[in-house]
Amino acid sequence: MFKKILIANRGEIALRIQRACRELGIQSVVVYSEADREAKYVKLADEAVCIGPAPSAQSYLSMPAIIATAEVTDAEAIHPGYGFLSENADFAERVETSGFVFIGPTPAAIRTMGDKVSAKQAMIKAGVPCVPGSEGALPEDPKEIVRIAREVGYPVIIKAAGGGGGRGMRVVHTEAALLHAVQTTRSEAGAAFGNPAVYMEKFLENPRHVEIQILADQHKNAVWLGERDCSMQRRHQKIIEEAPAPGIPRRLIEKVGDRCAAACKKIGYRGAGTFEFLYENGEFYFIEMNTRVQVEHPVTEMVTGIDIVKQQILIAAGEKLPFSQRQIEMRGHAIECRINAEDPVKFVPSPGRITMWHPPGGPGVRVDSHAYTNYFVPPNYDSMIGKIIVHGDTREQALARMRTALAETVVEGIQTNIPLHRELMVDAKFVEGGTSIHYLEHWMQQHKR
Repeated sequence: MFKKILIANRGEIALRIQRACRELGIQSVVVYSEADREAKYVKLADEAVCIGPAPSAQSYLSMPAIIATAEVTDAEAIHPGYGFLSENADFAERVETSGFVFIGPTPAAIRTMGDKVSAKQAMIKAGVPCVPGSEGALPEDPKEIVRIAREVGYPVIIKAAGGGGGRGMRVVHTEAALLHAVQTTRSEAGAAFGNPAVYMEKFLENPRHVEIQILADQHKNAVWLGERDCSMQRRHQKIIEEAPAPGIPRRLIEKVGDRCAAACKKIGYRGAGTFEFLYENGEFYFIEMNTRVQVEHPVTEMVTGIDIVKQQILIAAGEKLPFSQRQIEMRGHAIECRINAEDPVKFVPSPGRITMWHPPGGPGVRVDSHAYTNYFVPPNYDSMIGKIIVHGDTREQALARMRTALAETVVEGIQTNIPLHRELMVDAKFVEGGTSIHYLEHWMQQHKR
């Protein structure tokens, strides 16, 4: 087992990894920017090293600074968390060639799954159901592009092969708009991701976003830990997640879960990962794989009792998974609300000093947050300051617990999206379960947001 791990991230995930290290008896080194000097995890770390000024490019995205810190602190492994360098194959490679262990998949697996085209091809070979579309990147020939679109059937969506986070996508409803959309998306993709390749998929009109969490070790063992429904999204960004997904037959989930685990064995995957699907009319369609821990991993932890971050560390240390697929049980229901420092109506970021921080408590309530009273939320990074997660024996109990938890939460000095969450927890359609990825956008239009 490692004696010391460097945490190459910030915010609530840095604290989450730090706690997992503590439980395993491992020392942690935290890197931080000048803007994060006051952060809770910096104060709690065994060692903390400032690696640069506030801009991410000069701190959290600086590979030399992170690797140099690992060298001077004698860390043995680097945990990248999510975001920043977590899905950067070049970083994973540099970590390993510098003599450290990267707590995540191999650089080759990150490359394969990071490119949406190669990921889709790998999944088709592994028997994972995919959205109908082009077999690879779209060709240059306009006639061929038109032919593929006719075969797939309108509407179609043009996506950047190297895209992510809801960027680099364009929906096309008619043939007349097709070629211009392809050209525009190519230009945007080249500028944003350094990769102008785009591909085409059937645009599903009203799907849900359902994902499968997997864990795979270095000994060809792979398991899936149930599913999560992440359909409550604004501008392709998830704000509420739950497990299990309401109203989807278990046999269907099991079939897809087993295929995901089999795909991991086939491609030699190791570590934690998430297969993301669109679900519509009783069918699953693979869209992408995230080769890291997800923001929403706690809902899976609550229903399975498995600590995903600890498992990431144990797998990286070469240990075998301590359970088989048959031993994994889903118990009850969990819901997570992402708490963002933003105006709950206009969604403008609201950085600043938190003058009062009172998190909720009680049975089945968990709060993952690096915030505290008098903490200054910097304006330089993502607006998420924490997550409230609840667990209940049933979905109804989980909803009731979340309503109570949100009512108890007090955050003063800055604005947050807690009022939005309070409204959504009593919304009839959400309470019923099974809303599509477009539901929240429509809800906001009706509520003049």
